[in-house]
Amino acid sequence: MVNQGLEGVVAAQSAICFIDGQQGRMLYRGHDIHDLATHSSFEETAYLLWHGILPGPGRLAELEEQLLTGRTLPFEVMELLRAIPRDTAPMDVLRSAVSFLAAYDPDVANHSREANLRKAVRLTAQLASITTAWHRISNDEPPVDPNPGLGHAANFLYMLSGAEPEPEHARAFDVAMILHADHELNASTFSARVTAATLSDMHSAVTSAIGTLKGPLHGGANKDVMDMLYEIREISRAEDYVREKLAAREKIPGFGHRVYKTEDPRATHLRRLSKDLGRSAGDLKWFEMSRVIEKTMMEVKGIACNVDFYSGSVYTTMGIPARLFTPVFACGRITGWTAHLLEQYADNRIIRPVGEYTGPTEARYIPMDGRPA
Repeated sequence: MVNQGLEGVVAAQSAICFIDGQQGRMLYRGHDIHDLATHSSFEETAYLLWHGILPGPGRLAELEEQLLTGRTLPFEVMELLRAIPRDTAPMDVLRSAVSFLAAYDPDVANHSREANLRKAVRLTAQLASITTAWHRISNDEPPVDPNPGLGHAANFLYMLSGAEPEPEHARAFDVAMILHADHELNASTFSARVTAATLSDMHSAVTSAIGTLKGPLHGGANKDVMDMLYEIREISRAEDYVREKLAAREKIPGFGHRVYKTEDPRATHLRRLSKDLGRSAGDLKWFEMSRVIEKTMMEVKGIACNVDFYSGSVYTTMGIPARLFTPVFACGRITGWTAHLLEQYADNRIIRPVGEYTGPTEARYIPMDGRPA
């Protein structure tokens, strides 16, 4: 029996992320995502994914220092960013820059766990720097150096805008990155593990993951949600818009998930953040419009929203442009990708599934002069 899209096929054993789609539960290394989103930081969560335990104060301070050091990009990479045409898609820039970074990583040829951990930390810092630097360069603005007094999420917002973010925005972005840090064997994580299974290097595997995340069926749904909200424009139009789209058999972005049969637990926190940030900004339009869409989808289709539905309005309220939504996804997911790569390298076997052949079996070779023109 063929499982289209490998649905339901167990392709790896992993101790990183557990998902119960029936109950709407998600765990990182045994820790409930609700606990992490409420109490943890992105740095703590990254350490948990890489090492299997939450860090003590000393380990956390060490990681924060390593991230601070890693945020400065090599001169040559900055020159690459300046040379890329300004209208290039940000995910294409991110993919190319990560591939180029391999040439300047001191551990590129060292495949030990210790070296790969160092690369995981550097790549986490560097993806944020690439994304923010490219955004500013493409808008004819100078890149902003990281602020040593800010954490990872706050530094992203600082390097993006040049202004120290409001604490509420920094915490909201921190939570969003925790929620996006891992999600078991999703398409981009699987492609990263396939690349690593050949014993290719970590930069190559992350480049594979970025290329996979770029696809609109994986990483682009939150941008599609905001495009939809901009198209609707008014709260009063939201319900009719959804019903008309569904009647025409068109999909509503941000709804449904292959794994979850109930609410995506990540959406619970993003819904709250969307409301809180909108209220603080004095403009609940995006949140209220989203609530109408969500309620209509539940009434008509019985489908709950997923992580993408509210993340777009959260990012928009913080001033993050829609074209950066997928790179922002990558900036959070890099921790999960690299955790899976560490796991793959530790107990490796090349990933080589079997395809079911459906072509002819009796084809005969016809000489050139006997073939149709």
